[in-house]
Amino acid sequence: MRRCVVVGSGAREHALAWALAKSSMVTVTPGNPGIAAQGITCVATPSTELDADLFVIGPDQQVVDGLADRLRAQGKTVVGPGADGARLEGSKAYLKEFLASANVPTAAYGVFDDESAALAFLASMTPPYVIKTDGLAAGKGVLVTSDLEEASNDVREKLSGRAFGGAGATVVIEEGLDGPECSLMVLCDGVNVTALAPSQDFKRLGDGDAGANTGGMGAYAPMSSLTTEQLDDILERIVAPTVRELLRRDIDYRGVLYAGIMLTSKGPKILEYNVRFGDPETQVLVPLYGDGLYDLLLRVGEGRLEGSPPVAIGAAVTVILASHGYPFAPRKGDVIKGLGDDGQLARGVEGVTIFHAGTAIDADGHFVTSGGRALAVTGVGQTLSEARRRAYEGAALITFEGRVMRSDIALSVA
Repeated sequence: MRRCVVVGSGAREHALAWALAKSSMVTVTPGNPGIAAQGITCVATPSTELDADLFVIGPDQQVVDGLADRLRAQGKTVVGPGADGARLEGSKAYLKEFLASANVPTAAYGVFDDESAALAFLASMTPPYVIKTDGLAAGKGVLVTSDLEEASNDVREKLSGRAFGGAGATVVIEEGLDGPECSLMVLCDGVNVTALAPSQDFKRLGDGDAGANTGGMGAYAPMSSLTTEQLDDILERIVAPTVRELLRRDIDYRGVLYAGIMLTSKGPKILEYNVRFGDPETQVLVPLYGDGLYDLLLRVGEGRLEGSPPVAIGAAVTVILASHGYPFAPRKGDVIKGLGDDGQLARGVEGVTIFHAGTAIDADGHFVTSGGRALAVTGVGQTLSEARRRAYEGAALITFEGRVMRSDIALSVA
């Protein structure tokens, strides 16, 4: 049987492993207890010491650190760009230079490592203000605010190293863009691309997009408000010139180009590129592609993505259940009910799958919280309305002290 290794330990990797296991033998390194509980092999062995027909890298840090290069040097087939392509996410300053060179529409910006220059530039802008760390910050390095004092303090905290260490030693300050946001994950085999269904992510902690920026509190797909014409425009104006620029720089990019797009009144503009599968977008996308994910990703890694794009079937909604104190100081050790033999099995709800992120098993054999985002509850249905109802029905059966959950994921579109 075909063998696949998934690298990572979160709900994104759980979703990938769950989908890939439909047509291959999957090993996850290091995985997590929730993945293992579903009968998928989890090992502590580094991926470079494993053998398989396909390797799929989940976490951004592993991609940026060049894991794909090391695996390819061993002759492995890998979904994930090398360190050269991963700079698109590893450095926002580099990304901005890259986009300018490729003539890809994006927000006006400035790059700074000097506090005085940064604050002067900030004062010259009109709100909302967008301040980003240059380096990786686990999805939490972006502040969007209309308060100049808050923006100025954020610049000081980042440049001083107090907020994100070396990742914030350089900041990118951008203009705020109007319009709805769209997440578009595009598979690239080095030359050819194919787009997965567009999705929408909910970054803010609370209902109505209130509260702190997080790694994502939920998502839905497909994004039905995005027209075919708009999608074609994104592919033509943003994705195609990006791939041409990669080729011009002799970067053999085989993996996921995850584009965060703002659909502005002046057309689509890119907010950022991530160089791996999104989280929580992966949890809503992989259930829509049946058992064909392995073959699709194998073609990405082998450089033969030609042919018809895959077709997403139905709709999905993911609701994140986060720990008390998330995103600043998530509490660990709260017992999770609704996952085991306690009379309320969320996984028994039709169309619902539960993906584990920050969970562990305590001495009594109970699942407990062990990180910020503990679980991702995904509901699938023929329509967004049905998918949303199922996701929240499943989420309602899972409880733990201090549970944080938005109640409005996909509410306006379902």
